[in-house]
Order: sequence, then C-alpha cells, then structure tokens
Amino acid sequence: MSYPEIIAIPNNPALEGMAEVLPDIVYASPGGHDLKLSVIRPWHDQDAPRKPLPLVFFIQGSGWTSPNIHYQLPQLSRYAQMGRVVATITHRNALDGHPFPAFLQDAKAALRYLRANAEELGIDPTRVCAFGTSSGGNTALLMGLTGDDPRYKTADHNDQSDAVSCVIDCFGPTDLRMVGKQLAEAAIDWPVFLELVADRDPVQVMTEMSPITHIQKGKPYPPFLLIHGDDDTVVLYDQSVQMYHALCDAGVYARLIRVIDAPHEGNFWSGRLHGLIADFLKQKL
Repeated sequence: MSYPEIIAIPNNPALEGMAEVLPDIVYASPGGHDLKLSVIRPWHDQDAPRKPLPLVFFIQGSGWTSPNIHYQLPQLSRYAQMGRVVATITHRNALDGHPFPAFLQDAKAALRYLRANAEELGIDPTRVCAFGTSSGGNTALLMGLTGDDPRYKTADHNDQSDAVSCVIDCFGPTDLRMVGKQLAEAAIDWPVFLELVADRDPVQVMTEMSPITHIQKGKPYPPFLLIHGDDDTVVLYDQSVQMYHALCDAGVYARLIRVIDAPHEGNFWSGRLHGLIADFLKQKL
C-alpha cells in the first residue's frame, strides 16, 4: 500500500513563539483588599538562566471600576510570544469608595512590585512600556507623565521606581476638565465620577486626572503612541488629537494613529494595528 509522505520538521530548542501564564499574583493589599496581576512570559530552557526581557505593562479599560484582566489576554499573548514579558493588572474600583488617585497609585504599586521581583519573573526593569485602553489608557498616560511623583507613591515597594520607558494609549480620556465643571454645576449625575471626586472640588480632581494638564514644556518624558478610532462615541477622537498636539508642542516624541470608522474597542483592533504597536515597542523599548 502507498502511504502519504511523512512530514518531518525540526524541533524548537529555543522555544521560539511559546508563552506561559502566571495568573492571580497578589501585588498589594490596601485596606486588606488583595490586588492581583497576571504575567505572560516566553517559555525558556529550564536548565538555562532566564534572560531579562522588556515589560509590557497593560491596564485594561474599565471606566475606573474593576479591570477584567482576561479580556485582552489572547491579544497580549502575541507580545509575549514575540519575546517580551507582559503583565495585566487590576486596581481598586472607584464605585467601591476608592476615589482618585487610588487607581493610579495601584498601577504604580503593581509596577514597583514587578521591578522588585524582576529577576524571578525575567523582567528587564529598565525597559517598561505602560499600555492601556480607555480608562486604562488614561492611567498609562498619567504613569508616563508622573514617573516617581511622590503624590502617587504608596508604601508598597517604595524603594523601586514607577517611571516608564514609553507609553501606548488606546482611546483614553485625556482632558476631563469639562466633566469636572459639569459635576460642579450638578449638570451630570455619573456615579463613577462622583465616587472618583468624593467630597472634593470636582474641577480640581478632574483637572488632576487629565493627562493633558500634566505636560510641562522642557521636562523629559518617555515616547508616546496614541491610537484612537475616529468613530468613537464613548471617548471622542479629538481627545487624542488634543493630547498629541500638546505633547508635540512641548517637544515630546509622540505619534498618533487614527483608525478609520472605528468605535470604542470592537473592530478598532486588527492584525495591522497590532503590527504597528509591535513596531513601536521594537523601536522604543
């Protein structure tokens, strides 16, 4: 009898393109509430020392509530398969009585935890990209603009830096000052914003939550990549345009990608967009 030809391929001693997930790592417990992150990292030869790799630090959008760290896990895995460590985090929920800057403090605490455990996790602590979507994009921008700012530093691993090497923001709110004005005039009733403000001056809080207000001309900042769909009705495309112009006007390296007819999430994403993100990471991380 004639059999189809047996297909023979070489093995993969470098474990190229393979990745593993380390789930539910507790990085801090403010007020007794455990905060967790998950790490995706490339496979490696267990008999060889782990090579330090750049970190992609991801914050999923949640409207400043509780990020679903599994939502983008399949897409984030590709960056680990390309040879980077990826961490995706959760933070305290504003609706549970955690006003600003709790979410930003938590994100920075998570990054400091990862730096403190860099050797064990295989992270190069000198190469970190803050990457976020929607409210997570807002957080990533704030991280890029407020590295090691004492206003947002907690006791968790406070011997470590929370500055980043570059920033990727996808459709994050950049200017919330109008929201603050509307809250002050009782013109809107948005529970999450009311909780973020708590009993403070809403204009002041929303101004501080606006990345665009943190930009200072002449101050050194990491490179920024802004990405936004021009049919986004949740966070308007113009938010990223204004931020892009403000960064460029201040002499900061910034690039803006407009995704044509794209909404908030959904078909905003594509293989080509992930390729452009990978190019930015290769160049700046």
